[in-house]
Amino acid sequence: MTDEPIPLCNSSELVEGGQAVSFDVVHAGQSCRAFAVRFEGVAHAFLNRCSHVAMELDYQPDRFFDDTGQWLLCATHGAVYRPDTGECAGGPCRGGLVKIALSEQGGVVRWHTDWNLKPLVF
Repeated sequence: MTDEPIPLCNSSELVEGGQAVSFDVVHAGQSCRAFAVRFEGVAHAFLNRCSHVAMELDYQPDRFFDDTGQWLLCATHGAVYRPDTGECAGGPCRGGLVKIALSEQGGVVRWHTDWNLKPLVF
């Protein structure tokens, strides 16, 4: 973590196993979508990019969890990822999801930039 954390959403917007909060980032020089979810009470964020083929995972906007609320699922390829680490848990994966550092304090979730992760500037 190198820069000031960037406010993402109110903590109440991330519901356990529910809809994600999406946001735009620049990762390794390319603009892409990212998302944050809550799993086992903790907020987690990842690039919205399947490790099998670089395409977005969600089957509907901001929907990443399977029916059980226990796994993140690539709607196109069926790859399954752990919601806390992004590690591949099944299906056609090549590694895991790219994790984005989050912090949560005072009812606000913030994401952290890094050397290869910056906010999208318009």
